[in-house]
Amino acid sequence: MNLTRRGVLAALAASALALSACGDSDDALQGGSGTTDGGTSAAGTITVGSANFPENVLLAEMYAGVLEAAGVTVEKELNIGAREVYIPALQDGSIDLIPEYNGALLTYFAEGDVEATDSESVYRELQEALPEGLTLLEQSEAEDKDTLSVTAETAERYGLETIADLAPVAGDLVVGAGPEFRTRRQGLVGLEEVYGVTFGQFRPLDVGGPLTVGALKDGEVDVANIFSTDSSIETNGFVTLEDPENLFLAENVVPVISSDKVTPEVEEALNGLSAALTTEKLTTELAKVQVDKQPAEQVAQEFLEAEGLL
Repeated sequence: MNLTRRGVLAALAASALALSACGDSDDALQGGSGTTDGGTSAAGTITVGSANFPENVLLAEMYAGVLEAAGVTVEKELNIGAREVYIPALQDGSIDLIPEYNGALLTYFAEGDVEATDSESVYRELQEALPEGLTLLEQSEAEDKDTLSVTAETAERYGLETIADLAPVAGDLVVGAGPEFRTRRQGLVGLEEVYGVTFGQFRPLDVGGPLTVGALKDGEVDVANIFSTDSSIETNGFVTLEDPENLFLAENVVPVISSDKVTPEVEEALNGLSAALTTEKLTTELAKVQVDKQPAEQVAQEFLEAEGLL
């Protein structure tokens, strides 16, 4: 990577800190950044980026692994920050590839309301909304949705089964999530518009990470934005509130790549990984990172080997 690109990413990292407030720096959880010499290919060097939460880092390590196996030279720039930071990096060429989630990305790019909710229609609309210069490859069956989760005690106390049940009591409750949740439609904005839910207090924490989970366990927040594949939901007996109005769209994992980096070998490698990923597999592998504290790169490599992708 040349000095200009490094300078851009340094600036992006600084912006990510401002957006993320209280991020987790545990390498076992979040992974790291570095360079992998995977040979040469028509695609040249591909810089794989990630958002600043453990699952996305794990997926980025998987992307890097299959590309390296295909003979592509790979560099990694992980933990860049929120979508508001890494999408500009993708568009200006600071990174070339990132694991995304179809519904959230559609909401980011869409002009006006989004009517699609299921994975196929969301994917089709996203293809139409994606800016020139970016390409979607095949999406995975694996899905990781935003949730609003509460403890079993809170669910019982207020009779909570769906997000709609929060409306009459939310003014007395504290919600915890990543800082960007405050301004996203798939966040506080949409909760008020779609469900009439306005919380008494918003506490910015990390993006579905240990700070958010810990705050919910300890009673520092009453409601938390936790991703559906997070093992903490099951291990802590949290109750995930149903979303009958589909505020949180389908969220299938999909590679988003700079169009000029798409070659047959790149496409074949990434599509092969997408075909192998399921929600169950992703949940299992993520638990190895979050619960067992194994490095994301190690978990990714072992998964790819087991799936015959290396």
